[in-house]
Amino acid sequence: MIKQIFTTSALALAVSVACVGIDRAAPSLSLTSAALAQDDGAKKERETRRTPALRNKVYEKLAEAQTAAEAKDYATAKAVLNEMIAGEGKRALNSYELANVYNLYAFLSYSEEDFDGALKYYEQVVAQPDIPLAMEINTKFTIAQLYFVQEKWQQGIDALKEWFALTDKPNANAYVLLSQGYYQTKQYDLALENVEIAIKMYEDEGKLPKEQWYNLARFLYFDRGDVDNALATLQILLKYYPKKQYWVQASHLYGEKKDDARQLAMMETAYEQGMLDKSNDLVTMAYLYLNAEVPYPAARVMEKGFADGIVEDKSKNYELTGNAWRQAQETKKSIPMMEKAAAKSEEGELYARLGNVYLDGDQNEKAVEAVRKGLAKGGVKRPDQARLVLGMAYFNLGDYEEARKAFRAAAKDDRSKRYAQQWLKYISSEQERQEQLAKEV
Repeated sequence: MIKQIFTTSALALAVSVACVGIDRAAPSLSLTSAALAQDDGAKKERETRRTPALRNKVYEKLAEAQTAAEAKDYATAKAVLNEMIAGEGKRALNSYELANVYNLYAFLSYSEEDFDGALKYYEQVVAQPDIPLAMEINTKFTIAQLYFVQEKWQQGIDALKEWFALTDKPNANAYVLLSQGYYQTKQYDLALENVEIAIKMYEDEGKLPKEQWYNLARFLYFDRGDVDNALATLQILLKYYPKKQYWVQASHLYGEKKDDARQLAMMETAYEQGMLDKSNDLVTMAYLYLNAEVPYPAARVMEKGFADGIVEDKSKNYELTGNAWRQAQETKKSIPMMEKAAAKSEEGELYARLGNVYLDGDQNEKAVEAVRKGLAKGGVKRPDQARLVLGMAYFNLGDYEEARKAFRAAAKDDRSKRYAQQWLKYISSEQERQEQLAKEV
């Protein structure tokens, strides 16, 4: 009986939005057909080969080398192979026997991560005449995989296309591998075409396509601006491979479609499942609530995030929480958040805003202190508005002279001039009213 030695590369395919990679795994070595071998009758209708016999004495030597290789005794395995082709020994081997020798050399090189050496030997395998078609098919697939392992993408694509030309039954994994090659060479339309074929092959067989296949398709849809198909793919991922990243990505895509309700719903669903565990996730969630004009849950999300140690201890995060509470008419809860935001800020803008919150809370002395601190610190975006707040706080405290100073300063800015002058008139009228009351008493 003719005996065959094949090597195949078991390469797991890992796909992400940012890049596509191939995990390296040592080839399996077997005296029987490998996992990727085609049917015994592959291509027989197109090609008939008369393969030389593998003689017993040669088989025994190959088996000896294989046993050593499986025991990771690579030196012994190489010594056996070297002896087989030393001197005139190489000429004594027929093409099939020599192909098996090179095949085993390739396995040894691959095991030692000498991928160039492995490729050289595999090329010599397929260079031998009259080897079994199944052996040529499997070896060419391995050659393609090795190019991909070394990130020689175009060479891998070319080798894989040669393999496709030989095989009658390309499997879905081969289409994905080709898709990855096209992805890496930025031939995105071809990449999408091939991964779609792989996905359809699995679906037609009633099998669930791999998560990374859907991910590659999703990225390629998004890259070409096909948001609807990208979303449809994400919905499949959420059904069969539910993960935080898919809820967040779906939310982002609904945002691209200006579908604010669904954008928020996706994030809410992830939040309710306890998936949002990063500061940026909760901040995004809060902004979505604010955009939907529901500030109360925005503030609650941020406050709980602080309590759980998730939201980062940053000025802008306290400011966001304070603004949410203020919009929710919860001034007392807004104040401590704005105080922390101002204390952590390097500029006076947040102290000016804090002064406004104090004014809303009828804490006029604190409002004066905060605004003056902000103006002194600098960096206030609208000093005129800050001085309006300052003037109102002084007025509430009954300090009309300081209030006048603040309003006069605010009136120097045309944007606040009219409002400041109205306040100056009001202060004068109020003083007159109080003086008249005093006379009557």
